[in-house]
Amino acid sequence: MSNNIPTPHITAKKGDFAKTVLMPGDPLRAKFIAETFLENPVLVNNVRGVQGYTGTYKGKKVSVMASGMGMPSIGIYSHELFNFYDVENIIRIGSAGAIHDDLQVRDVVFGMGACTNSSFANQFGLPGTFAPIASYKLLKAAEEAAIKLGIEPKVGNIYSSDAFYDPSGALLKWKEMGVLAVEMEAAALYMEAIRAGKNALCICTISDKPLTGEGLSAEERQLSFTQMMEIALEIA
Repeated sequence: MSNNIPTPHITAKKGDFAKTVLMPGDPLRAKFIAETFLENPVLVNNVRGVQGYTGTYKGKKVSVMASGMGMPSIGIYSHELFNFYDVENIIRIGSAGAIHDDLQVRDVVFGMGACTNSSFANQFGLPGTFAPIASYKLLKAAEEAAIKLGIEPKVGNIYSSDAFYDPSGALLKWKEMGVLAVEMEAAALYMEAIRAGKNALCICTISDKPLTGEGLSAEERQLSFTQMMEIALEIA
């Protein structure tokens, strides 16, 4: 663990974060999780309004902190948590858009792998194409926890896009390759975890179906996606 803390992006002190951090994109969702599920949550970071809390869940020390939007943002926060704050596990809990026809709004998806159109992996100087994957330990634990909670997750490949809007129609191509859903962070998180020798998993709730136009409001996304939160907390 680096002694170079606090960082430019996190003002927490050594020991402020638990070994496992739940990471939604939205700071308000981080606040909701802390106030709804954690006992005695303490705000340990609020730089740029990216709220981070640490408390306990069923006697376990757990942290939750927002990642912001996109791979550059989660890349910064996950890198600092893994490498400077001795965090071992980061579980992304966010929203995703369904690509696969079998997915419906509010379904829970586990990202076993994360395809991407990003050049994020270029920084590692690899002589080929890297396939970012989740930690099997976290994936297996999450599936077991979901079954106990009576939740049937969909497990498979997701697509981490650098662009929110899709004027090129690329989602149809990813659909043809069996990709389940599109989001904007998992691939970078998986790469940072693997590079640091740590663990990561992306658990998403389907918030919309971009190919059909069906979707939920921002308030519904912020407050109603409790199933993925409960799964993540159970394995924290």
